Amino acid sequence: MRKPVARQLPRLSFGGAPIGNLYAGVEERDALDAVRHALHLGVRHFDTAPYYGYGLSESRLGTALAGVPRGDYSLSTKVGRLLLDADGSAPAADDGFAVQGHRAVFDYSRDGILRSVESSLRRLGTDHVEILLLHDIGALTHGANHASILRQALDEALPAMAELCSQGVCGAIGLGVNEQDVCLQVLPEFPLDVIMLAGRYTLFEQRDSAQLMALAIQQDVAIMAAGPYNSGLLGADDAPGDTYNYAAADQATRARAQRFYDVCGQFGASVGAAALQFPLGHPAVATVVCGLRSMTEVDSAVRRLQTALPATLWDQLRQAGVLDANARTP
Repeated sequence: MRKPVARQLPRLSFGGAPIGNLYAGVEERDALDAVRHALHLGVRHFDTAPYYGYGLSESRLGTALAGVPRGDYSLSTKVGRLLLDADGSAPAADDGFAVQGHRAVFDYSRDGILRSVESSLRRLGTDHVEILLLHDIGALTHGANHASILRQALDEALPAMAELCSQGVCGAIGLGVNEQDVCLQVLPEFPLDVIMLAGRYTLFEQRDSAQLMALAIQQDVAIMAAGPYNSGLLGADDAPGDTYNYAAADQATRARAQRFYDVCGQFGASVGAAALQFPLGHPAVATVVCGLRSMTEVDSAVRRLQTALPATLWDQLRQAGVLDANARTP
């Protein structure tokens, strides 16, 4: 009954981490203008999380969308962290958000999930979200604590989310993660409607998501393909960016990225457009989630999604050895 919610997502979704001051501050007016401009251009789904700017992204979305008929847009947010005031005695968290006075702690307990949702709905100014995602479980985030976190997710967090779904607080539930392994562990144990997978099913890489993508088709799980530019690596028009997986890109990564620019350049095609459109060629992908912080970036994303690309571009990328031979393409 819940799955159609995820399947009704638009091709492009607004990723709300940047308006939570990811890596750099964004002026309030600029953030609100970006959201409203996206809505004006037909973007109808907005993704956020309490972690994004310690509530700042959610609050800005709530402000920007206030007064807009609730049926005109959909929302996804996440659970798994609770927000606390920072007392200043501890060093600021190195998490990329240019926000002071707050911090986040992991909490995958039933009570933590319920408290998180209550706070998110208040910041968003709504009584429900279309999609609720369990945020950042997996060994990549939790290391040696992964087994116990996974157990708590299966025993407490996901059942609490399913209960919220039955109450109409959310329309679908799933995971929001950066790795496929934890998805492969959860799917046999708990039914999910949707998975937001960041940076693993992209133009730049597909191998670390192949099993999940196949399983998603089998189980009718909608994939929200986030991080289509791999943290900015393929985001610029003229050359590879300096970051990959939220860190500085090494020489080998940049060299491989350059090959995408070389091939696309032969066709006069935009790498950014190819990166944004590529995930949508897979039948499991319901939407591409692109992080946006300004009206200019919104314009760019919408234009890239609408740009016609040569059909032979994908074959040329395969022949160049940078696109998996079996990759589904638009």
